[in-house]
Amino acid sequence: MLGIDPGLTRCGVGVVEGLPGRPCTMVAYHVVQTDPGEELPLRLLRLDQELTRLVAEHEPASVAVERVFSQHNVRTVMGTAQASAIAVLAGARVGLPVQTYTPSEVKAAITGSGQADKAQMTSMVTRLLRLDAPPRPADAADALALAICHIWRGGTRSKLAAAADRVRQGGTR
Repeated sequence: MLGIDPGLTRCGVGVVEGLPGRPCTMVAYHVVQTDPGEELPLRLLRLDQELTRLVAEHEPASVAVERVFSQHNVRTVMGTAQASAIAVLAGARVGLPVQTYTPSEVKAAITGSGQADKAQMTSMVTRLLRLDAPPRPADAADALALAICHIWRGGTRSKLAAAADRVRQGGTR
């Protein structure tokens, strides 16, 4: 499972293995950075190239992306929305199921509270994945949380993939 916390300057990527109702294991995490001084098309291209590379490297079963949430700063939300589109595209381009989650959905799944702060999220991700140290920066912890949330919600396979398997096995549903 590959979780992506989209951002134009810093985009967190977390790779986690697991099954619903079972402890998860961290495979890797990355933070893709772009230079705020560069032109937007170059930043988006770099993000696309790096996310495409990471999807190919880790070969996830599916991708979970944080859904863009309303922010007061229009400029920030636009950059996040553009990064989010690149993240969704990285999974869809190779035929992976992609699911989006709001920040409060992820917080509730990981901590039990949709109002948890960054420190609580990082602490729980560290505990849940049995890590020796918290993933840094927070974008990496958020990406790992997305992947855990997706696994726990049974998002490892899409309905389309399950239907394709049934057809290959001779079933019709």
